[in-house]
Amino acid sequence: MTPVLRAAANVLVHVPDLVRYGSKCFREIAAQGDSFSRALSKRLRRFDEAVAYPPNQAFIGNIAPERLREVLLPWHAHPAGGASARGAFGEILGQETFYALLAAADLFGLTMFERPLGAEGASLAVPLMESAVPPKASGREDILRLVESGEALPLYRGDALIGCARRDHETDEALGARILLENLAAKASGAYVLRHLLEGAGTAPDELEYVISCSEEAVGDRYNRGGGNLAKAIAEMAGCVNAAGTDIKSFCAAPVVALIHGAALIQAGVVRNVAIVGGGSLAKLGMKAHRHIEKEMPVLEDVLGSVAFLLGTGDGDGPRVNLEIAGRHAAGQPSTPQGLAEALVRDPLARAGRRICDIDKYAVELHDPGVTLPAGAGDVPRANYRTLAALAVMAGEIGREDIDSFVEERGMPGFAPTQGHIPAGVPYLGHALAGMRRGDLRSTMVVAKGSLFLGRMSQHSDGASVVIET
Repeated sequence: MTPVLRAAANVLVHVPDLVRYGSKCFREIAAQGDSFSRALSKRLRRFDEAVAYPPNQAFIGNIAPERLREVLLPWHAHPAGGASARGAFGEILGQETFYALLAAADLFGLTMFERPLGAEGASLAVPLMESAVPPKASGREDILRLVESGEALPLYRGDALIGCARRDHETDEALGARILLENLAAKASGAYVLRHLLEGAGTAPDELEYVISCSEEAVGDRYNRGGGNLAKAIAEMAGCVNAAGTDIKSFCAAPVVALIHGAALIQAGVVRNVAIVGGGSLAKLGMKAHRHIEKEMPVLEDVLGSVAFLLGTGDGDGPRVNLEIAGRHAAGQPSTPQGLAEALVRDPLARAGRRICDIDKYAVELHDPGVTLPAGAGDVPRANYRTLAALAVMAGEIGREDIDSFVEERGMPGFAPTQGHIPAGVPYLGHALAGMRRGDLRSTMVVAKGSLFLGRMSQHSDGASVVIET
């Protein structure tokens, strides 16, 4: 059976009061105390400001990524007029509703709130919460006792304490309060984007057969720190009662690795449909907040990004996932930018008799330069596109004078939050699917890289790529 891309969904969750629990901010608060905490609070955005941020509008499908070239940097200084929180294939969700989703995702009494929480307005969160056991309101004294004893993290709405997230073991680090809050955030945001995906595809939750999670959280306990199955937990919460699932880990490369695995399951006839889901990474909130504060700009890493895409058989509606053009980075290949580009782009295309310029659009690491440039981390997508253009020059497909036009025609500005696995090419899938259905686009190659050296088990990188085409 031929695997096809049937639908894609992108969701952002604006959680300014959880930025303090991002790994970098949590460490800065521990080191600097109230001074950093106050500086952080002054730079957090309102919900309407997050909605109007141009890259966020591109992420949920309200504007094409290429339109960002028309907006002057810094993008936060040029909000989109009339911006909507609902997009062509996604949504920007508010913190209050997300707190309610956290409570719905919690099956072990890990979160406590002073009063019951509900979804703000009409929301796909409602069926997720209706299927869960309604949480009981907790006494303020109980919440304060757990927070003051160090057993729980306080949860805020602005300056007001409204609840807490507690640990579930006295000595097991893997069941500590912050780790469990990270896992719940990934589960809740993953289940929400999965429901968005199924709603957009017109697929009932009980029709889904398999879920692959490409989220980064290592769910487990002290004996098995990363062995848990977040995919099945997400499927359960989303009402996908007939779906099995598994997790795929490869740092930032995981979404494309999962895409290839899901397509292979369909092509082999194991299942008829697969959803790939990436929940948001709470640990990566505010990674560059200290640099943004120094420059007196808003803290832009205040959103959890989540993505999902649905694969089906060739009798469905959608372009095919061409597994004959799937790139992989072998253990013996160099981990330099050129080495990765050769392994993931040049070589798989050459094996299929294709040229670099035969692909209409490349979706690489789509980190938002509005976040990375002020922090001194450069424009990551542009650097990747210039590397691909250099390979095309070396292959004699274009001249050196054509590098900039290659970048403009076959690339795009970055528009994804810096959530590790989230920018890995796949946020473009919704745009690509729309373009292919309109007839504006014939092919895209999704390229992801992963920094395996972060785990201190290898000095190597990883990567994967695959072509999706009409």
